[in-house]
Amino acid sequence: MKNNSVTSFKASSAVDDEAQPVSPVVSDVVKRNIFKWHRVIGLITIIPVIFWSLSGLMHPFLSHWFKPTIAREFMMPVPVDTSQIKLSVQKVLTQNRIHEFKNFRLVAFNGATYYQVKTVDGSLRYYHAATGIFLKDGDQQFATYMARYFLDDQSSKVKSLVLQKEFDQQYKYINRYLPVWKVSFDRADGMDVYIDTSSGRMGTFNTNARKAFLFVFDNFHNWSFLENISNDTMRISIMIVLLTVILLSAITGITIYGLFWKRFRRLNSTNEKKGIRKYHRQIGIATAFITLTFSMSGAFHAARKLEPNLLPAMVYEPVVLTRELTVATTALAVDWERVYTISVVRKSKRDYFQVFYTKTDDEPAQTIYINAADASVWQNGDMEYAKFLGKKFLEVLTNKTSMTAACCDEMGESTNTGIDEDATLLKTENVSKFESREYGFVFKRLPVIRLAYDTPDESTLYVETSTSRLAAAINNGDRLEGYTFAIFHKFLLMDWAGKNVRDIVMMFSAFGLLCVSVLGLLVFLKKA
Repeated sequence: MKNNSVTSFKASSAVDDEAQPVSPVVSDVVKRNIFKWHRVIGLITIIPVIFWSLSGLMHPFLSHWFKPTIAREFMMPVPVDTSQIKLSVQKVLTQNRIHEFKNFRLVAFNGATYYQVKTVDGSLRYYHAATGIFLKDGDQQFATYMARYFLDDQSSKVKSLVLQKEFDQQYKYINRYLPVWKVSFDRADGMDVYIDTSSGRMGTFNTNARKAFLFVFDNFHNWSFLENISNDTMRISIMIVLLTVILLSAITGITIYGLFWKRFRRLNSTNEKKGIRKYHRQIGIATAFITLTFSMSGAFHAARKLEPNLLPAMVYEPVVLTRELTVATTALAVDWERVYTISVVRKSKRDYFQVFYTKTDDEPAQTIYINAADASVWQNGDMEYAKFLGKKFLEVLTNKTSMTAACCDEMGESTNTGIDEDATLLKTENVSKFESREYGFVFKRLPVIRLAYDTPDESTLYVETSTSRLAAAINNGDRLEGYTFAIFHKFLLMDWAGKNVRDIVMMFSAFGLLCVSVLGLLVFLKKA
């Protein structure tokens, strides 16, 4: 039967070749071999397409409709209890013989207020704000307190408490914060909560169901198993090659249907007209555009990941000397009823206290900067500090230097960066919410200050002044990749219809690709 089908197809091909002129677009060699190429390419990509389609189907289904919930996702800032702050940070540091450090801030938990001090080696130590006494295992206690706060669970036993310094399968780079404490609870849902104690934020939380989903998605969609047996560069390279092959498979399929559709219509076999091959062609052409856009945007997205990721190291943390903080924190002329924490930043040999105000009915949240030497207020300090940080970050990104060198470069008011801040900085803007196009929720940090520069690739930096970190660095290449991935891979153009409709369309498209691949395999097995 299959030989008759092939003979029939060849006969109809000969008739068509006599009746129609040779297409100038496709050579005779392509005509003779395109079916073979399509079959071979399709076989190569059958497993990758099934992996990506199935995991793509799972993503919206499990990450939106069956996403686990938690009692609280944010720790709301609360004004400090000044009655618990008897000692200034200078007094506490001196009392504990800490002559230099990187930063400090006020934190309150378990009924007391502490100075959380980041030491030169990066560890966090806690000192009672009333007595100055060191709190043993303070970071673990604060992490546990926060985890219970987010869960609203004061009774479940903590099964384990681990300081995590690297991203892994269950705590991906998309969560951004490191290091974090992984607080695991002895509960039926197997809850793990990841806590960034340095900023008082939650990285993410995982139940047993979410852990299983992350395992499947990470291995079937991101192919992390390849990284485990080789390295990340090899993983990405293999994915790009296979996505390119999938793209070629779609192109050859479209070419066959577009150029030879009259020949298909002349086939007389009932199996050819109504069988698997017919459905493979129909669904294939219906999903052709989706196949092209999925594979192209996926390959582009993966290719960008081959570039070194400098973002995790982009934090400005110079050493601060205790003796240079001459203005006592307890004597600051601030509105203490609105203060929820205080920290310190250093700009060109000058130290400033960052005083964070909570939002009220009459006033927005605000950060003011007070000179630690003479108590003068740095006018428009938050924006000016963001510009200073932007200059530092841009130097590192442009010249491929290190943040360590940038932090040590405190010899004068300005540094020799080779960048004229006034000439290159085009626009500054406060960003208080995530936006779908350029600075989305994947960057995690808010509020930030947007700094647009007049560079050849139109660099834009998003700076979080509260942590002195670079939240995101976007250039034209990033914008192009971000737009193509958002539009063609995540269907964000359909946000107007709502997330549920968008996800249903995306799942239907992934299911179509899965059907095409399975039907193509069945056609091959039938002819084999």
